[in-house]
Amino acid sequence: MARLRVPRRRGRPRTRPDVVLADEACSSRAIRAHLRERGVRAVIPTPVDQRNHRLRRGRPPAFDREAHKQRNTVERCINRLRQWRGIATRYEKTAAVYLAGLHVAGVFLWSVR
Repeated sequence: MARLRVPRRRGRPRTRPDVVLADEACSSRAIRAHLRERGVRAVIPTPVDQRNHRLRRGRPPAFDREAHKQRNTVERCINRLRQWRGIATRYEKTAAVYLAGLHVAGVFLWSVR
């Protein structure tokens, strides 16, 4: 989370996004505390055990379902990209060639839509 960067059109990349969408596996105290310190809104579903703990402490779990629906689009895109064996298994040795493979796969997926 500390190395997270948000690209811009010009200038340095931002180091603080507005919102972080994640699944239940990323719902830990450390991650939530880090996001809170940086002023980032966390849209992470709370697992049942953590939900009960938060309720006992008097903090009701807040979760924005509408914002979390956007995560589904990203997950489906990643799954479609992983159908390309070279991308899924990371055959390419250099980052430049891997990025080129992502671009080619993206073009094909975009044109097939």
